[in-house]
Amino acid sequence: MTRTPLKLALLAGLGLTFAGAMYAPPAAARTQVAVGINIGVAPPPRFERLPPARRGYVWAPGYWRWDGYAHRHVWVGGTWVRVHPGRHYRPARWVQHGRQWRFQPGYWGR
Repeated sequence: MTRTPLKLALLAGLGLTFAGAMYAPPAAARTQVAVGINIGVAPPPRFERLPPARRGYVWAPGYWRWDGYAHRHVWVGGTWVRVHPGRHYRPARWVQHGRQWRFQPGYWGR
């Protein structure tokens, strides 16, 4: 009696198992998530010197990022971002809502 059909069946089963493990639905890769941060601690004041202008770029000033693990604000320094024609850059900021502070990330507005 030959064992070739049994070997082929095992090989096909292993191939299907590995193919199923490697498959990732493309819709899962396109999911967008938005996260809001509300805290009860105001960010400390900080002055950042504006560097000399660069053609084709706008300065995005630094901001305080909340580090939930350390339970404190962490400074993120400013950076140059490429200009988007017809739009204006709105810098990141913290806005007070009652007794809470809400972070609004920087964005390009019309």
